[in-house]
Amino acid sequence: MTLPVPDRINVLWFLPTHGDSHYLGTSIGGRSVDLPYLTQVARAADTLGYFGVLLPTGRSCEDSWVVASALAPQTERLRFLVAVRPGLQSPTLAARMTATLDRISGGRLLVNVVTGGDPVENKGDGIFAGHAERYEITEEFLGVYKAVLRGETVEHAGKHFRIEDGRLLFPPVQSPHPPLYFGGSSDVGSRVAARTIDKYLTWGEPPADVAAKLAAVQALAAAEGRRLSFGIRLHVIVRRTNEEAWDAAEDLIRYLDDDTIAAAQSVFARMDSVGQSRMAKLHGGRRDKLEISPNLWAGVGLVRGGAGTALVGDPETVAARIDEYRRLGIDTFILSGYPHLEEAYRFGELVLPNLPLAHAAKAPTTSVNMGPFGETIAGDHRPDRRQAAQ
Repeated sequence: MTLPVPDRINVLWFLPTHGDSHYLGTSIGGRSVDLPYLTQVARAADTLGYFGVLLPTGRSCEDSWVVASALAPQTERLRFLVAVRPGLQSPTLAARMTATLDRISGGRLLVNVVTGGDPVENKGDGIFAGHAERYEITEEFLGVYKAVLRGETVEHAGKHFRIEDGRLLFPPVQSPHPPLYFGGSSDVGSRVAARTIDKYLTWGEPPADVAAKLAAVQALAAAEGRRLSFGIRLHVIVRRTNEEAWDAAEDLIRYLDDDTIAAAQSVFARMDSVGQSRMAKLHGGRRDKLEISPNLWAGVGLVRGGAGTALVGDPETVAARIDEYRRLGIDTFILSGYPHLEEAYRFGELVLPNLPLAHAAKAPTTSVNMGPFGETIAGDHRPDRRQAAQ
């Protein structure tokens, strides 16, 4: 099935509530991720003109709802992609949380539906359901959750939830509810996505694999009389030249040893997430074949769960690779890079203004002398755009 090609795209950044660093797999170059730092990242994303930020979920992270609630008043236009967790939350409680955050942020909430793919972590949260049953819980959860957010009074007696007089007193700003994002690479996950959500997310695989995956999900949605939109989750390593970008990629894993890689891969192997399995197969735990597609580098996935690939290159190259995914039917790009504050600026200044954005890249300036123009020369005059001879 051929997907329509979007004319415009939305680009989101990432809030590293599980840690940030100059290097992967080591405490060297680690950075304190406290509220002041997360505020810096969020404000940078807001100022640079990113559409929103993704907040991760899980026991390795600060709680995404609390962090988003703290940062919403510190930003103006930035949207917050925050996770609901079927099985961890009741659908009516999640609906109240959703409506509240949507209201206090002025309609800037996006909702990420996360089923959870690590059985060990799930058991730590009291969830002992298997893979297929978790998606069954997710679909039942979403039926109640969406109905309550639409303003309905819900009476529901299902396999996993029993609700009597389930309703909201205070509705969300966005109608019928904030947009629902969802990632699930298994067959059962794809079927639930086709029936229930608005935007289907994939991690960054080679374009041919992504195209096949999206076409399969859209075919399932079409059979349900629905059409989805699509997003992709990627890291980026952008520098002035391709050579500098590849050097930065290698530098990111300079302290990564084989024992650390093996330990990380053993954790990923215990998961029943099909998406995580697909990520691991891209590199097989080996660091000698990490460019798995032109400018698509799998080095991040050696030790990081979830999204494990990065677009690497100069601004023109990275923009071209993004456009390649856009032409597959993707209209939303959720990006990150290390450290997240610096890479937000690199991508935001070098690439973002040259993409066909559905949102403004920067807020309009209110004064004619607000740059950007660099540092004043000799305290006397502004620099021009001429470059010194090399």
